Amino acid sequence: MERKDWSGMQPADTIGKLPDYYFPPYITLAHMFNAPKGWEIRDREMTQFVLQYVVDGYCRYPINGIPYETRKGDLLFHRPHERHSILPAEDQPYICISVVFHFGASAFPYDDLFQHGHHLGNFSGHPVESLLSLLVTHYRQPGLVHQVLCQSLLMRILAEAAAWGRSGVERRKTDANPMPKLVLVKNYLHEHFDREVRIEELENVSGLSKNYILALFRKHIGMSPMQYLTWIRIAKAKELAIQSNLSIGEIALKVGYSDVHTFGRMYKNKTGQSLSQFCSNLIYS
Repeated sequence: MERKDWSGMQPADTIGKLPDYYFPPYITLAHMFNAPKGWEIRDREMTQFVLQYVVDGYCRYPINGIPYETRKGDLLFHRPHERHSILPAEDQPYICISVVFHFGASAFPYDDLFQHGHHLGNFSGHPVESLLSLLVTHYRQPGLVHQVLCQSLLMRILAEAAAWGRSGVERRKTDANPMPKLVLVKNYLHEHFDREVRIEELENVSGLSKNYILALFRKHIGMSPMQYLTWIRIAKAKELAIQSNLSIGEIALKVGYSDVHTFGRMYKNKTGQSLSQFCSNLIYS
């Protein structure tokens, strides 16, 4: 049984109608949506908060007259009564996760978290992406346990996004110059995600020591190079699952796993769900 869509109601009107809710945040919609050709929304205002995450594709998403061009990995946040439009390109797909929520009569200090911003960052290959997918999975299931899990996942997503934004500000303050060596290593991982990569290769590519590479990644990416490689593989697996008719075994091979069971355990351990469950969340209408 899927939950009803209460996202178009006034926040106060949803309380009492939502099943299994005893405290905020109140989530009134959480789904992954594949926009059909010609679909768009113009000049809409919601009475609740919205998180909009681009799973794949491209979309123009102006909010209160501020133009945003969103691509895979971009996470937008907008507040009640902020006028917005969702305008996919005719020649590109648009697959998104939407989460609509409110806090009832409780105040939500969103400006303290996000400094008045709408674009929270790009989270492609970041754990936030999998937290959003997992939230959608639990939202589709009835019962108090799933509801509490949805609420805890939402709060973690908000906290992770806020922390990521603050760390980005600190990085920009402390780094006068770009980090070309770090970019070299990241690009190498993106180019060779389909096979085993050894740390010695990263040393040769960058000319840096193992310890310095690890320190750079922890400071600027928040994880080790091999953890980053794993999230690249997860993101690529999702992309292949959406855009191709490959089997799970074929996808595993494409992202560097010769054994489908090892891939399956890794994917579920990192994302909280199987790749098949991720695909089952996708809706088209």
